[in-house]
Amino acid sequence: MPRPPPRAMPQDTGQLAKAPEFDRSFEPRHGQPVPVAPGVVRVTAPNASAFTFLGTNSYLVGDDSVAVIDPGPADAAHLAALLAAIGERPVSHIVVTHTHIDHSPLARALAARTGAPIVGAAAHHAARDLFIGEVNPLDAAADRGHAPDRALGDGERVAGEGFALRTIATPGHAANHLAFALEGTGIVFSGDHVMAWSTSIVAPPDGSMSDYMASLDVMLARDDRLYLPGHGGPVDNPRAFVRGLKTHRRMRERAILERLDRGDRTIPDMVAQIYRDTDPRLHGAAGLSVLAHLEDLVARALVTSDGPPAIDGRFAPV
Repeated sequence: MPRPPPRAMPQDTGQLAKAPEFDRSFEPRHGQPVPVAPGVVRVTAPNASAFTFLGTNSYLVGDDSVAVIDPGPADAAHLAALLAAIGERPVSHIVVTHTHIDHSPLARALAARTGAPIVGAAAHHAARDLFIGEVNPLDAAADRGHAPDRALGDGERVAGEGFALRTIATPGHAANHLAFALEGTGIVFSGDHVMAWSTSIVAPPDGSMSDYMASLDVMLARDDRLYLPGHGGPVDNPRAFVRGLKTHRRMRERAILERLDRGDRTIPDMVAQIYRDTDPRLHGAAGLSVLAHLEDLVARALVTSDGPPAIDGRFAPV
């Protein structure tokens, strides 16, 4: 029986852009304070992995007093490195972009040593409720002990001596993800929302693809000059890079629709084809990313599923 002609794919109505060129040329200099902008120092934790690249970047903002953005994992060596970089200066705030275990757990130990309040991301929560029989595959990645002294909402401001940070709500990678603009500089601390080395993992139920794409649009509406992300090196041309990320996600969406048109019905079958050149250690995360796209496609009535979209579900084109 001849294959039906390919159906029209959904069009991105935004500005057409090339997919981004990811930059993995990053020297972490673990444990050392590295100046990355006026009044900003990076200290990278020694927690390299397939998911964290060469480690989590913590940032010290300020001169006479400092704010610490994303203290990182519960690691004694990284705590010692941060305290050495801080020196005798007071810490005004400990700022958390989101509650994954590579970003927020060290906040408690740092607060105990410095007396600084923990601000930023709210307590960890999923982007949606679990379905009946569903488990959260990222429970091990969640910092459920995070309890900020002050949870920040979109547009709220945190001021220190000689600097101020403005909150940008950017859910998607995590439901409570925030970015922070350093006022008057054009610099944004983008956490895991936008990174130069790779795309961000968007994995239900912790994350949401529709939220992630909307958050990219929020960043596109801004006029920033530099992103300092949670992993890897800086993003030097943010708006062009974010446009490229949108293109990348739409290309992935189209690849999923093409696999459905070719007869794939399960996420493992799609991952085997779409991610055949990807490190097999990342195939589990890739499956969750495909699920995030499928949730969005089902919500937009472009795909059907045999129940609520699930990692072990079956899917079909409309």
